[in-house]
Amino acid sequence: MEWKAIAEGIWKVTIGVPEAHTPVAWRKFPVQEEALKDMGTAKLPEVAGQITSRQDKRGLQIMLPMDTQEDIYGFGLQFRSLNQAGRKRLLRVNSDPAADTGESHAPVPFYISTAGYGLFADTFRHAEFYMGTSLEKGRSSHRREVNQAHEEFSESALYALKRNAERRTVIIDLKAVEGVDLYLFAGKVKEVVQRYNLFSGGGCLPPMWGLGVWYRSYGGSGQEAVQDMARSFREERMPVDVLGLEPGWHSHSYSCTYQWSDLFPRPEEMIQDLEGQGYKLNLWEHLFVYPAASFYQELLPFSGEYEVWNGLVPDFGTPEARELFADYHREHFVRKKIAGFKLDECDNSDMNASNWSFPDTARFPSGMDGEQMHAAIGGLYQGLVYDMFRGEDRRTYSQVRSSGALAAPLPFVLYSDLYDHKQFIRGMVTSGFSGLLWAPEVRSCRNGRDLLRRMETIMFSAHAIYNCWRIPNPPWKQVDITKNLAGEFMEDTGYYTDVCRRYHEIRMSLLPYLYSAFVRYRREGIPPVRALVMDYEEDLQARNVDDEYLLGDSLLVAPMTLEDGTERRVYLPAGKWHDFWNGTVLEGGKSYEITADYDKIPVYVRDGCILPLAEPVEYVSRDTVFQIHPRIYGDVREECTLYEDDFETFAFERGKFNRISLGVDAEGKLRVERSGGERERCRIVV
Repeated sequence: MEWKAIAEGIWKVTIGVPEAHTPVAWRKFPVQEEALKDMGTAKLPEVAGQITSRQDKRGLQIMLPMDTQEDIYGFGLQFRSLNQAGRKRLLRVNSDPAADTGESHAPVPFYISTAGYGLFADTFRHAEFYMGTSLEKGRSSHRREVNQAHEEFSESALYALKRNAERRTVIIDLKAVEGVDLYLFAGKVKEVVQRYNLFSGGGCLPPMWGLGVWYRSYGGSGQEAVQDMARSFREERMPVDVLGLEPGWHSHSYSCTYQWSDLFPRPEEMIQDLEGQGYKLNLWEHLFVYPAASFYQELLPFSGEYEVWNGLVPDFGTPEARELFADYHREHFVRKKIAGFKLDECDNSDMNASNWSFPDTARFPSGMDGEQMHAAIGGLYQGLVYDMFRGEDRRTYSQVRSSGALAAPLPFVLYSDLYDHKQFIRGMVTSGFSGLLWAPEVRSCRNGRDLLRRMETIMFSAHAIYNCWRIPNPPWKQVDITKNLAGEFMEDTGYYTDVCRRYHEIRMSLLPYLYSAFVRYRREGIPPVRALVMDYEEDLQARNVDDEYLLGDSLLVAPMTLEDGTERRVYLPAGKWHDFWNGTVLEGGKSYEITADYDKIPVYVRDGCILPLAEPVEYVSRDTVFQIHPRIYGDVREECTLYEDDFETFAFERGKFNRISLGVDAEGKLRVERSGGERERCRIVV
């Protein structure tokens, strides 16, 4: 195989004849070559010379060795496992995976090995990855142990994941294809992730308001109810930046008309009123177009051959479908101050009893079949919406139900109808390996304690969002759906309201810190939310921590669930860590049994850093200037960098931004240096 260097630290090989429709063929963003050069030189990984392939009637198989101590990460959004060594992964878009198969809302045919490489298979096909599940014939011929007693009689013991003494084989099985392009990325885990994200085009940079608190309203709400709720949040001093409307705003929702229903008789008046109160408005939709939609007839020739929910499936692989869909949305929504969209049900559940999606056998005018389109459609849909806002020089931060390869530059956060809190936490840990963002949204809660645990998690995540589509009153007033619908509030609603308000304010105080983490994501490919193994790869215990994550460079978050009660075990990597709440210093490299009441989430600050916390605001506006109070933790060894721009447009790409460096001088006093000539948006209070 002849590997060709395509950028610093990245190589490509072509096996056979690849298909025309692949993630790279449909990429939107250029490789960030200069940023890759800034990472330094890298050698072609040794595994490149050990990869073999075989073509037969089944399709294409690719084989490479896997050492006994290799740990494997990636494959997109994974809810049920972190370390993929010894597992078979079926990469297929599926909104309802029944087990730990590898299927998910956002599978990505890319993995990272602790052996010093990452591998990306450029395909939209259902790919099966056998990650060291098999040994080649003869590898065990030396075994002679007999008459050994079984220590435990159970299925869990028999089928448990075990490390073998023998070298295993990775098998990539691509059915019914004649070829594929493979890409190799060199480096340690974090470096591979960076290179993959920069290969994708760099990470996304949301508008500042997108990092605030979101609230999706009751699906049965009309215009007056939405405006009343918006006023109540301001009256209660409950910080909220974005309000989302659910399916009820359409005149027909499954499939969609993209026209206001009778519940919203004066939508432009409502949008203006909400804007005056400091809110951004986000609209729910999916891409299945109902016959009553104004552009239905024009879209017919540019749609797939099967309907979903009586609606057309537009082929966003054709320029005609993209233009029809985008032109309508631009005129009726984007230019009328809608700030973004929630792109629902593009995530394939063709095993669902309802007519959820199209079959893999479907054909589309672009030449893609249904199997390819399922993998492509989430990214194409996001790209279409991104282009609409980009054309207006406005940034968006939106939601999506499906994504895939090379999605890092797209400003969308994944969400799900599944609702296991532990799995949601694991989703935050796993998604960062593949250029994805995940939202552990608050939706149904079993009781007030469950509400607090879920609310705490979202406030320390990439997307702080409540999805209250089933309840007309905020969950801090009543979590029971039946009682909420009846207008009955909890006796201790005052307590839950106060705790939620306090966390909303904490979220707002973190905005400049989070924004700067996203700037690093865009420029350097470092995920703002990431697994401990990315920063502590040499720590063997950190490699398997799937219920803690780093938020930016300075915070370690260890969320708790209702099942945890008030105690959990927290592992802290090497170094000193400061309790975010009380400043207690803990020595890393060990685990601790932590006690935390239901109104407290364990968060730790890395020693030697400066944490820039802002005075909380109720919402982010064009005039917001954050008052930053830097906290110094231990003996500061590195600078903290903040970025400020207009927080809304793409002017930062034209050099219109400031950089603020915070450090400590020889006398232990804070040092502030600002570069750039733009308007001040972050004022450092010393």
